[in-house]
Amino acid sequence: MQEYVIIVAGGTGSRMKSDIPKQFIALNGLPILMHTIKAFRNYSDKLSIILVLPENQFEYWQLLCKQYSFHESLLLIAGGNTRFDSVKNGLNSINADIGLVAVHDGVRPIISKQIISESFQHASEFGSAIVSVPMKDSIRKINKDGDNISEDRTAFRLIQTPQTFRLDWMQKAFTASYQANFTDCASVLESAGYTIQLIEGAYENIKITTPEDLRWAEIYL
Repeated sequence: MQEYVIIVAGGTGSRMKSDIPKQFIALNGLPILMHTIKAFRNYSDKLSIILVLPENQFEYWQLLCKQYSFHESLLLIAGGNTRFDSVKNGLNSINADIGLVAVHDGVRPIISKQIISESFQHASEFGSAIVSVPMKDSIRKINKDGDNISEDRTAFRLIQTPQTFRLDWMQKAFTASYQANFTDCASVLESAGYTIQLIEGAYENIKITTPEDLRWAEIYL
């Protein structure tokens, strides 16, 4: 069964306090986004990689590819106004009805081959595979009146990517109109009535958003 990954990278770099989009910031000598793409290419040379970027970043991306001699085979697609629209644009570029498709954040470069493999295997069997990790810290819920109450952290999971699904499930779910509660692909598929299956992720699979995240990733690598 053909496997696809849609890598979504639409960051601006505001929380990173950077003048360039965070996906293009150098991490150990290579733009973050290139680390992410290489991780998926290392998983399989037969994987179809779809990179979704804002159209106004295409030229800069191509300049970076020349600068770093980065020539990975992929399909470049223009993103939309929301993450939902960007994923949908990537999905619409797939000319097939049967397969498995993972969606991954462009700024999660420390994703292991094992997790990618388990994600596709689980989705092949159950239709979906959402990478997640247990919460480490105690949590409290803030109510509308301003009061707060302790919650059992074991009842919650932190959601990561990749989020992997049967292609036909994705195609049907993304015919819906955008809703504010569509925070990730899992919420879109859940809204369409599909079962969401969680699999084990890794704490190092962080989304690089702040300068502190970047420093941690540099140390880890």
